[in-house]
Amino acid sequence: MKVILKDFVKGFGEKNDIVVVKNGYGRNYLIPQGLATIATPSAIKMAEENVRQAAHKQVKLKADAQAIADKLKGIKITVPTKAGSNGKIFGSVTTIQLAKSLADRGFDIDKRKISAPDMKNLGDYKASVGLHKEITVEIDVEVTQE
Repeated sequence: MKVILKDFVKGFGEKNDIVVVKNGYGRNYLIPQGLATIATPSAIKMAEENVRQAAHKQVKLKADAQAIADKLKGIKITVPTKAGSNGKIFGSVTTIQLAKSLADRGFDIDKRKISAPDMKNLGDYKASVGLHKEITVEIDVEVTQE
């Protein structure tokens, strides 16, 4: 099933992208949640026109994302959490906690744009932040005991 995305959907694309998804995912999740519409010929023409009109805005968005990426390079965030004596934490560190730590440092980044491995033990990890379609930056994350 071809759909036109109305918003960023992790693993599929950005707003106004035309993507092919499984029928059930499109009809049962994307469309009811307002994240996509069915890609009819008229809807495709409208989406292409929207993309054309927004092309000059994309240049500015990419420049802004690159500026944020330059500031994020080399940053190490520390996430304090409760852990047992063996170094295993209770639960896991989530992207919500990473986004909050970045917000404390002055970076307003959506949790959906952050991708991280399962952090279930104390230690150092790498997380990636997708700031733009073409710009992704890796940050160092240190999980410490509270």
